[in-house]
Amino acid sequence: MSKSWDRQALDSLAAATTEIYERNAAKFVAQRPQEPIEAKWLDRFLVLLPATPDILDLGCGAGLPIATYLTRKGANIVGIDASPTMIDMARKNLHDASLHLADMRTFETEQMFDGIVGWNSFFHLTKSEQRELLPKLASRLRPNGALLLTVGPVDDEVVGQVGDDAIYHASLSPKEYEERLAACGMSIANFVPEDPDCYQMTILLAQKN
Repeated sequence: MSKSWDRQALDSLAAATTEIYERNAAKFVAQRPQEPIEAKWLDRFLVLLPATPDILDLGCGAGLPIATYLTRKGANIVGIDASPTMIDMARKNLHDASLHLADMRTFETEQMFDGIVGWNSFFHLTKSEQRELLPKLASRLRPNGALLLTVGPVDDEVVGQVGDDAIYHASLSPKEYEERLAACGMSIANFVPEDPDCYQMTILLAQKN
């Protein structure tokens, strides 16, 4: 954690995530690579799911490239994002998806899913928010359902960059993710810290037992 960010400053930054993405939506989408280098992880995720899976995309953004790739592979997408501008963009890119302006921490649905993905979104939650959300996500998964998340390599809070703004990230330890997922009836299928083939992202893939 950067010494220039004290506890109060980090808490304020964490609370501003939606505002930061809304303010930088156009720039974020323009700068985001559209070639799906994430494809190998999305394929690992999809191989655990039925041929035409129902997938919940947490923080879907403009729908590019994650939801678009999953849709092309046959998935039915329910996407949520807390940024109105991002959802407006997603509606132009994902004509067959069910899209909702919503916060993943408070989004309620009775629908069950074969898969849930939180790519470049889940890790903007605080540690306590992640601990609270994980069992909720597990409860929305059908038997053998899978969860794909970008997290961090260690228990930490760090500050990154989106557009012109600093942005908050947090992670539990790999051991805590394993224990909390196990308590939800899930097992880690694959965990790669700082994957050199995927933007140095740390990726967690888990499956319901």
